[in-house]
Amino acid sequence: MSNSRFSRRGVLKTGFLASAGLALPTYLRAQEAGFTNAPGPNHVTLGFSVPLTGAYADEGADELRALQLAVEHLNGQGDGGMLNTFSSKALDGTGILGREVRYVSGDDQTKSDVARATAQSMIQKDGAIMITGGSSSGTAVAVQALCQEVGIVFMAGLTHANDTTGKDRKANGFRHFFNSYMSGAALAPILAAQYGKDRKAYHLTADYNWGYTTEEAIRSSTEAMGWETVNTVLTPLTQTDFSSYIAPVLNSGADILVLNHYGGNMVNSLTNAVQFGLRDAQANGKNFEIVVPLYSELMARGAGANIAGILGSQNWDWKLEDQLGSKYSGTNAFVQSFGAKYGFPPSQAAHTCYVQTLLYADAVTRAGSFAPCAVDEALADFEFDGMGNGPTLYRSADHQCFKDVIVVRGKENPENEFDLVEIVEVTPVDQVTYDPEHPQFAGGALGNCNNGA
Repeated sequence: MSNSRFSRRGVLKTGFLASAGLALPTYLRAQEAGFTNAPGPNHVTLGFSVPLTGAYADEGADELRALQLAVEHLNGQGDGGMLNTFSSKALDGTGILGREVRYVSGDDQTKSDVARATAQSMIQKDGAIMITGGSSSGTAVAVQALCQEVGIVFMAGLTHANDTTGKDRKANGFRHFFNSYMSGAALAPILAAQYGKDRKAYHLTADYNWGYTTEEAIRSSTEAMGWETVNTVLTPLTQTDFSSYIAPVLNSGADILVLNHYGGNMVNSLTNAVQFGLRDAQANGKNFEIVVPLYSELMARGAGANIAGILGSQNWDWKLEDQLGSKYSGTNAFVQSFGAKYGFPPSQAAHTCYVQTLLYADAVTRAGSFAPCAVDEALADFEFDGMGNGPTLYRSADHQCFKDVIVVRGKENPENEFDLVEIVEVTPVDQVTYDPEHPQFAGGALGNCNNGA
């Protein structure tokens, strides 16, 4: 949908309401001010759309905790968290451009249509000027498209599919989280070193865009180093029992199972795989291995002992600064704030949503404007540090953040329920950087930013 179509509807409705002597809805009053939902002098509203039900509910709940914490810090409450470590010093705890930060939240149910409707309600009824959250690339792509149409900034939460900053990239959308290509580039050398180059892989893949691009990325990277892919099977996002998908694996000729699953799907499929004896099996004269390209401490907690020895990748880990030093400063500040408020360490989902909220507030402050095009300009090729991932670049060509990638493994003997994952290696950013038109990302166009009025 073009910006002009949305504006025409706004003009017609504005004329009708004015002639009837009725007050204009918030989002239409804002359009008249120059951009959609321009805030008044006292407060600004952010929209937090997260999955609180469905397969990714655990991630969504942790995201909402972090988003609420970010609002507190922006408003000068608590200990300030990463405001104290962020390399940009524009934020001072007085809200955003002197306005108190408020928020509205909703459950996207990990369904694209629900996510779009939830975000639309926040924009039209609540006057939200920025939308963030989500733990699914399907919902991210849907909400990002909506925000582009109506002239709102979308600061993507947990979305890992290449598509978000690839074929479905949008000028009003920005992603801090890493992507499928980066997982493949980081994991492949470790997999070769750990398991050898003569391997036969069987992929079970979530049937939506994240699953497709993750499978493609892992296949491409592992086949380039000598692995053979013997089969790929799609599984529904709503699946809870994966027994029927696991059963054929041992007779397939494969000696590696790759689970392109996330959240509750991964917990259930990994549990089923262990129950079927894959962890203790032999195939082709080798120990059978299981790989989960993307997982988190939250998922490890759900999987319990089944996560032991499983290799994967993460965007961030709460132990980074303690284990690898001050390069990853900001990690401890966030962990301290989050832990003091909630009683346990944050997940990578919580971290990326918290960081995105601060990055948005900082961009607005540096630009001196809430207009999406001003935010776009402020974030274009913005280099920053002190947010837990080390030096990071927000690339202007596709609005993707580039930073180091962590390869992790489930601990064999964890000390407690929150320390189930160990950092195997940090892959330098140069090894996971790619051209914006790389074949795995081609077909999309960033286009122009849209102020919505």
